[in-house]
Amino acid sequence: MGDTASLMLLFDAVGVVQSFLDVFIGVYILVILLYIITSWIRLPYSPTLNRIQRFLYDVCDPYLRLFRRVVPPLGPLDLSPMLAVIALLIFQQILNAILDRL
Repeated sequence: MGDTASLMLLFDAVGVVQSFLDVFIGVYILVILLYIITSWIRLPYSPTLNRIQRFLYDVCDPYLRLFRRVVPPLGPLDLSPMLAVIALLIFQQILNAILDRL
């Protein structure tokens, strides 16, 4: 009886971790997309909009810099966000496969 309960607790913990990682990666992809959109559009000056844009820059730019080292911008075209999102999706699939095996 105790083995079954501990096994169910382990399955529940793995499911919670998997759900958290899925949501975290999904939200981070949305943040990257918002960063891209705000970099394309010239926003009117507002302290609130400036804080939001600065937050997006602070959160996304360190991760995107990793990909900018591999693929530099091609003139006005920056492919690093696309590569970053693809890498996150691949990472998510790998983590889901590993957690499904547990």
